[in-house]
Amino acid sequence: MITFTYRYKIKPTKQQLKQFEQYLDICRSVYNYAHAERKAWLESRKSKVDRCSIVSEYIIRHDKPFPSYNAQAKALTEAKKRLPYLKLVNAQCLQQVLKRLDKAWTDFFKIPERGFPRFRTKNRFRSFVFPQLGKNCLDKGKVKLPSIGWIKIRQSRAYPVGFQPKQFQVVKRASGYYLMINFQSSEVVPDPIPGEKSLGIDAGISNFLATSNQELIKSPKFLRSKLKKLRKLQRQLKNKTKGSNNWLKLQNKIAKFHEKVSNARRDWLFKLAHHLCDKTDNIFVENINYKSWSRGICRKQSLDSGIGSFMNEILPMVCWKRNKFYLKVDKDYSSQECPNCRLFTGKKTLNQRIHSCQFCNIEIERDYASSLIIQQRGQTAVGQPVGYKEMACGGRGAGVLQFTLFDLVTA
Repeated sequence: MITFTYRYKIKPTKQQLKQFEQYLDICRSVYNYAHAERKAWLESRKSKVDRCSIVSEYIIRHDKPFPSYNAQAKALTEAKKRLPYLKLVNAQCLQQVLKRLDKAWTDFFKIPERGFPRFRTKNRFRSFVFPQLGKNCLDKGKVKLPSIGWIKIRQSRAYPVGFQPKQFQVVKRASGYYLMINFQSSEVVPDPIPGEKSLGIDAGISNFLATSNQELIKSPKFLRSKLKKLRKLQRQLKNKTKGSNNWLKLQNKIAKFHEKVSNARRDWLFKLAHHLCDKTDNIFVENINYKSWSRGICRKQSLDSGIGSFMNEILPMVCWKRNKFYLKVDKDYSSQECPNCRLFTGKKTLNQRIHSCQFCNIEIERDYASSLIIQQRGQTAVGQPVGYKEMACGGRGAGVLQFTLFDLVTA
């Protein structure tokens, strides 16, 4: 199954804007109430057995079960009889709110890195989902939302052919409302296989990346080049009264500034990924934990360039769409190995930018040498350390058959 998500900007009317705000307010109130119910049940189980607190105490029966998703969904149906304003929102949207809360609680108990779920303020709840759509809900330049009707969109790209829309998500951002359409297809696409041309990529800080075809791409400065403007806006915000109209206007201006920087970064990264795919059939990169880069001494440069999202998300997705083979190889000692004689030349300092081998006397740029090592490791991993050879059937094969230790023992 193939799933794509397309984003379009919504051009709503004044009435539709009021509906969107109403949806967000009601969904947020349901989220916070359900979260408070779960939190109160949890706090009631923390009380002492022999005494009560002198400040406050949660009084909940000892035999009352934990308010799970099924229990809260059933209670929501009963609450609509007492609270008519809940009927203003699509029923499935409210169910998705409870599922969103249930996932946050489940992740908190299963994933150690996740923090405890929090209550959502107006700025922390910015989307709602329509999980089930009607027939013929897509048209040129407009989309039909359940319980809302037809809305105009800025159709910046055509709908994918052969895909069916499965889900709508309305997202509020600083520049307006956006519609995320989830398209699905039942077709099964095989994974790309290694091709003829290979490209090794070495990630860096001063150079965003270096390729094995002697291409050095400088690290972009999307945010760092505009820090002067950002500091000016934040100084102006400091002198405003918190919560006033001028304070809110300036907050929205700063949010638009960050959104513009993010859009420019994402557009550049996608164009770079397509540029790399145009040059080769196989792309090999280092298997690096880029989260450690965002916590180290070069965290500002790493987060500004978006190197982690490029290597782990954007480049693999573009390679899959372009039918290019993508593989991560071992990162250890890639700067200490000589790409010409494959011998270790010793550890280098960060200010040493030239690779000089004492065995074969070759001198090349350090990042370029690392990209050649990555390319050679990738070719070895896919079974073509010495290139391709012509097969008897007329096609191209790797030329080398890779065996594991267990295969050799059993043979």
